[in-house]
Amino acid sequence: MTTTQHEGLDLSQVPELAAQLRVDSIRASTSAGSGHPTSSMSAADLLATLMSRHLRYDWDDADAPGNDHLVFSKGHASPLLYAVYKAAGVVSDEELMTGYRRFDERLEGHPTPVLPWVDVATGSLGQGLPDAVGIALSAKYLEKAPYRVWVLCGDSEMAEGSMWEALDKASLYGLTNLITIVDVNRLGQRGPTDLGWDLEAYQRRVEAFGARAIVLDGHDLDAIDAALAETDGDLDKPLVILAKTIKGKGYPEVEDAEGWHGKPLPEDKAAEAIDGLGGERHLLVRGPKPPEVERAAPEVGTASMPTFEKGEEVATRKAYGAALAALGDADPRIVALDGEVSNSTGTGTFVEKHPDRFFEMFIAEQQMVAAATGLATRGHIAFASSFAAFLTRAADFLRMAPVSRVDLRMVGSHAGVEIGADGPSQMGLEDLAMFAALQGSTVLYPSDGTSTAALVQQMAETSGVSYLRTTRGEYPGLYEAGEEFPVGGSKTLVESADDDVTLIGAGVTLHEALSAAAALAEQGTRARVVDAYSVKPIDAEGIRAAVEATGGRVVVVEDHHAEGGLGAAVLAALAAEPITDLRFSHLAVDGVPGSGTPAELLDWAGIDAAHIAEAARSLLEA
Repeated sequence: MTTTQHEGLDLSQVPELAAQLRVDSIRASTSAGSGHPTSSMSAADLLATLMSRHLRYDWDDADAPGNDHLVFSKGHASPLLYAVYKAAGVVSDEELMTGYRRFDERLEGHPTPVLPWVDVATGSLGQGLPDAVGIALSAKYLEKAPYRVWVLCGDSEMAEGSMWEALDKASLYGLTNLITIVDVNRLGQRGPTDLGWDLEAYQRRVEAFGARAIVLDGHDLDAIDAALAETDGDLDKPLVILAKTIKGKGYPEVEDAEGWHGKPLPEDKAAEAIDGLGGERHLLVRGPKPPEVERAAPEVGTASMPTFEKGEEVATRKAYGAALAALGDADPRIVALDGEVSNSTGTGTFVEKHPDRFFEMFIAEQQMVAAATGLATRGHIAFASSFAAFLTRAADFLRMAPVSRVDLRMVGSHAGVEIGADGPSQMGLEDLAMFAALQGSTVLYPSDGTSTAALVQQMAETSGVSYLRTTRGEYPGLYEAGEEFPVGGSKTLVESADDDVTLIGAGVTLHEALSAAAALAEQGTRARVVDAYSVKPIDAEGIRAAVEATGGRVVVVEDHHAEGGLGAAVLAALAAEPITDLRFSHLAVDGVPGSGTPAELLDWAGIDAAHIAEAARSLLEA
């Protein structure tokens, strides 16, 4: 049976579409030999009603600015999503049957934006709804567009704190354009979920976070349709539809049965289930069209970046704030987010100048990164900042950013033992490693105001995930205003034709290296000092040349743990081509620091000027 419907189905026709979605979920996963058909079957009635009667979408123009957005936070139910795409006529039955979960095909095991109808990659549970908050923020506050953001969630992922962070921020910002549908099918991967079918408990939690909850039978099409129709009116709170469903609905043998999560039906059972559901169908269904929204190109000017005098003492976190505000003056796409520390990270300067483009995420770093991700999908240039130590809380959200193909600009302040008396809980000592490990990332570590301003401007033009590490204390300017700092470069601040040893630092340790070089010079030892402000990509050619010029002697010093930071990057650069008689000394933070002054802690960690000079002398004596 093949029919085409372009303006939505009559509700009496929706059961046929729901059956098709179940059948195609079974067919695709059985053909692939893997997948989650039972997780898809439980939500088929919800999606059939949504896509055929309420999702306002122009399937011929995935970029239409009035299109609603559909986010599968429950990404493992990809067979259902791809079955919806087939029903919409944008994925063929052949692709569904031969392309799902196959190598080099676009119907991946969990949805990614290789498909034009997918905004963000999902599958790492607890991320789709937080990302959708960013999309909804864009619609309400920046684009001022009428589109809605629909999110299908699984009940297992409601155990993730990030889901409740998302609802909290959706309530805070009044995101009535965000509609969350929770498929409460009772069963997770290894057995029942923590709440099972306790819909009252879910309702209490949802309402406690400031949203409105509708509890319904997820297989009652009349109830589903009525709940979805609520979004056509004026909502006063974000809406959460809590749908009680049966996992595997449509095939009695697997309905509400444990042991079927993530397992395709064997061919004989698949044939039986398909027959019981009425056989294959090829309905082509398109729901209501989106409202017309004018496409407006942003007017981008030339930024007048702040300048800093050589020798002027400035904290790089403050220079970051000034640079970001200047970029915001020239480019309306620049937006900022912060984790309730904007008066410390430097973002406060942007907040004062551009409050309409700032989103406070409070102490919810996962949601901060997720909101930045959602905003980035809508074309905004999002900078998100917090203390470097606290960004580690959002490691999985950062890991998924390259999978979502988004550009994120992250800024971590108060890094390393240099922050002093606050103690180890506040000292980011793992951040460089975390960001360097991300696919295609860029890691930058400026040492003064001039380099910071230049690198912030570079970040705005850099694709992928980029990270800027800033320092708490004020340090003298090392560069003249207007100096350029290309990503992947380095700067040599002290050199001569017959240097004895190379000292490599970044940020605070660059200043210590300069002091060490001055002390060594008084003793007759010439040290070349390199500013490795670009940790990834590292200036491999420049560093190799410096080390070769100093007889293979090099000291790398960083306010970070030894693993995965500047030292690792320098070693990798030097290992690319062997250097004769390489003598390498790596000074980094080992052990758990305590409180103290910055000078005391740099000395304790062995990364101050005195220890750098001692390491250099040891190499010369070896």
